[in-house]
Amino acid sequence: MRRWHARLLLLVLAVACRPAAPSPAAPAQRPRVVLISLDGFRWDYVDRPAAVNLRALAARGVRAERMLPSFPSKTFPNHYTLVTGLTPAHHGIVANVMQDAALGTFRINDTTAIREPRWWGGEPIWVTAETQGRRAASYFWPGSEAAIQGVRPTWWFPYEHTRPNAQRVAQVLAWLAMPPDSAPAIITLYFSDTDDAGHRYGPMAPQTDSAIARVDSAVGAVVDGIARLGLADVVNVLVVADHGMAPSSSERLIVLDDLLDVSTVDVVDWTPVAAIAPRDGDTARVLRALTGRHPHLQVYRKGEVPARYRFDGHPRITPVIGIADEGWSITDRAFLQRRGAATFDGGQHGYDADLPSMGAVFVAAGPGIARGRVVPPFRNVHVYPLLAHLLGLRAAPSDGSLDSVRRVLR
Repeated sequence: MRRWHARLLLLVLAVACRPAAPSPAAPAQRPRVVLISLDGFRWDYVDRPAAVNLRALAARGVRAERMLPSFPSKTFPNHYTLVTGLTPAHHGIVANVMQDAALGTFRINDTTAIREPRWWGGEPIWVTAETQGRRAASYFWPGSEAAIQGVRPTWWFPYEHTRPNAQRVAQVLAWLAMPPDSAPAIITLYFSDTDDAGHRYGPMAPQTDSAIARVDSAVGAVVDGIARLGLADVVNVLVVADHGMAPSSSERLIVLDDLLDVSTVDVVDWTPVAAIAPRDGDTARVLRALTGRHPHLQVYRKGEVPARYRFDGHPRITPVIGIADEGWSITDRAFLQRRGAATFDGGQHGYDADLPSMGAVFVAAGPGIARGRVVPPFRNVHVYPLLAHLLGLRAAPSDGSLDSVRRVLR
């Protein structure tokens, strides 16, 4: 395996460094896109000293003041929203952990579940591309391991959290170096560093600055590689995140045992959005036990969640939804005994998607992107129609609108 990686790196370097041969008669290449996700990269991290390459990319392209995630501002729901243009309530990935009457339980570390296409509604951009005659590649992205509508990206990898960033970048550049008629039109690439550090240490910690530096370096390597390959006028680079990060604390805990008998409910997903299903079906009983009982916990019956959350209508949404205020966490005594309260000292996301702390980065540059422009905040459902437009593809129906992001375009 190491020998294979070494050969791959040599191939990429050889292609990247070869002298450009004049080819005035070569036909123009169709546009391509590299979509890079920096998990948990808050919109304002771009202004931190470590984000040198991202600021340079924004200076020659577009930066959003912030991109608004969809509720709940969690990893799997929002990554899938980015590539489908659908809210979680419409594409069905309503949480990182959820239940379905026919499919059972979905957990993001359960390979069998994440490869079951029936969990995944809508049409991700790689399916849009593949079904319209263009190829797609994914170096990790939620949904890419499942044959959605019977289709996977031509190239994809099973998720491996510890895969070195340099190895991911090398493979992306190898894909880009392929002959134009066989190279992928859309490549998705994922890095987890900033989410890992943000959870463990908090968004303002020096360890998070180090994580920002690592992913910024990876973005810079992709952009530099595109230039060396002579593809700067072909490839649009979009850097996004699924959500931001808020500081959390062991002093800001909502302990469910203090409010109701937890043995009478199934808490399908926990903090900061508690997905609660009464075991006896008595939703009214659970609502009485929780409503107004804690000043930092808002509780709703399914179908009565405020409209601005856009979180209604899907059967995987539980009968009761508890939403913690920013910086607060929902837990129970069993977890505290098992893991300790200090687990919550760091950072958290999943809160109200309109909170500034939940805002995500959006930076883009390339032949189809405006130059030197800062655009107002927009919702992440609009990224999918933007991707389809940049690739010249017919977009599937979605909750997004190209008109909402036209200022991103050149």
